Amino acid sequence: MGEVLRPQIKIAGLKKYFKVNGGLLHAVDGIDLEIGEGRTLGVVGESGCGKSTLGRLVLRLLEPTAGQVLLNGENIFDYDKKQMRRVRQQMQIIFQDPFSSLNPRLPVFDLIAEPLVMNRVCRNREELTEKIRGLMEMVGLAERYINAYPHEMDGGRRQRVGIARALALNPGFIVCDEPVSALDVSIQAQILNLLMDLQQELNLMYMFITHDLSVVKHISDEIAVMYLGQCVEHCPSDELFENPLHPYTKSLLSAIPAPKLTPVGEGAALIRGEVSDPIDPKPGCRFAPRCDLCTGDCEGADIPLLERTPGHFAACVRQ
Repeated sequence: MGEVLRPQIKIAGLKKYFKVNGGLLHAVDGIDLEIGEGRTLGVVGESGCGKSTLGRLVLRLLEPTAGQVLLNGENIFDYDKKQMRRVRQQMQIIFQDPFSSLNPRLPVFDLIAEPLVMNRVCRNREELTEKIRGLMEMVGLAERYINAYPHEMDGGRRQRVGIARALALNPGFIVCDEPVSALDVSIQAQILNLLMDLQQELNLMYMFITHDLSVVKHISDEIAVMYLGQCVEHCPSDELFENPLHPYTKSLLSAIPAPKLTPVGEGAALIRGEVSDPIDPKPGCRFAPRCDLCTGDCEGADIPLLERTPGHFAACVRQ
């Protein structure tokens, strides 16, 4: 095999609307992001903000309403099936629930072998077996599990199988869709450290989707905060935690449990009201109905994501 071309990802004006009763649901609405080689972009937000839909759009598991995903400068939505088959070897996904994402009728050997066999990577059974054992060792899965079934393993080991499958074709970019949210806390740390070690060893690029800000701080180089389909803040990870600009981001950060005994709610910036209807939303800041800083300038026109300080982008008229 020749040298693997590591992908460069640029997301431009990406939108995904779903037709539902009453209009169009704006799941992803005008996202512009870039992910550098060997770096991790964390995507955070509450349930229903569109972060998982964004991950699937980037992999072209969904077709967009508008926008582009540029792989090495070329829009993957212009590719035909043959071209996409090649692209999918470079772009993989790790799912949230390792039990439901694995075929319960297949042992570990066949689960990891599936992408290798489909893409005819190995010339014979011996080469396939050697490749699978190498992948198991890479993700820290003991060889004794090679003939085990998913129900015979705990969640952490099942997720290691999922990671091995994602790595089987030697990709350069992996979407991690809440890969530790279904695991115990102690196992979460093991999987996160494994992903970081693999990134350093293989120069991988991640889009790490999660609702847990503590997790995303641990693994991400940059963080994009999403609210109702839009990116409301984007900056380096350390900068986001030290100097959040958007009121929604500040509220999310204040909700992180502090490792000290304090009265309930002390210091927390509680978000009032409920999430606005994502079906045919009105122009303006979508967080405005829940924001204590809202003024007339927040309504009537969408707020652009602008660079407020070097490398720190926020969509708020108060900045």
